[in-house]
Amino acid sequence: MDPVFALVDCENFYVSCERVFDPALRDVPVAVLSNNDGCIIARFEELKQAGVPMGAPLFKWKEELGELGTKVLSSNYTLYGDMSRRVHSILEEDALELERYSIDEAFATLPDLKRQNLQRLADSIRRKVLQQVGVPVRIGIGRAKTLAKVADLNAKARKREGIGNGVYVCPPEPRREKLLRCVPVGDIWGIGSAYEEKLQAKGVTSAAEFRSLPHPWIRSEMTVVGLRTAWELRGRSCLDLELVRPDRKTLVRSRSFGERVESKENLRQALA
Repeated sequence: MDPVFALVDCENFYVSCERVFDPALRDVPVAVLSNNDGCIIARFEELKQAGVPMGAPLFKWKEELGELGTKVLSSNYTLYGDMSRRVHSILEEDALELERYSIDEAFATLPDLKRQNLQRLADSIRRKVLQQVGVPVRIGIGRAKTLAKVADLNAKARKREGIGNGVYVCPPEPRREKLLRCVPVGDIWGIGSAYEEKLQAKGVTSAAEFRSLPHPWIRSEMTVVGLRTAWELRGRSCLDLELVRPDRKTLVRSRSFGERVESKENLRQALA
């Protein structure tokens, strides 16, 4: 039988790494800043619930962060890279194959077990990572990578509501149809804002409605990539693991600022 796909997602990864190496941070709100300490690129649940957005300029939120008693930290990418490698090495012990998707996410293939056994295996992996590395992770499992992404979203929502432990296995039909009705079309992996607008204009608002669209329309309006996404939502795997990372085709160097820049001279000095 074909293996199933699991998405392992480290929760609030940069903040979790900082809390591992400084236990005093575990009971206070924490925010991690971008290069040059300009913008907030990671924040724990306390700050998310307080409305602090991702990418927010620090100078605009400094007062609110102070009122919340936030510990604001500069980013430490050496630490995050090392912790990511530790997490991935643990995942390799149970995974048939592993794709290092990003610094805080990985796709893995697991044996095709019964749903309750997959739940137990995933929970065992979750506890192992937490015990050995100290980083909390969520695990979503499905018969395709896109369904694993959906399962991870559901695990995240359930955990915020105090349900479950961050592990969710995508159910078979017809329960899968009920699950996909609750997934906004804009939350589907691979559906960007332009496609989201196109689908909503057609009256398609959920993942369940999207996967039910006629194949010719999807291929015509969203190319073969969109058609693969629809097939994945139906439980047919179309996307294999990328075991070798492709070469980067673009390179971007950007700057952000920790304080408001109001003169050309200050801007010139910062860019020098």
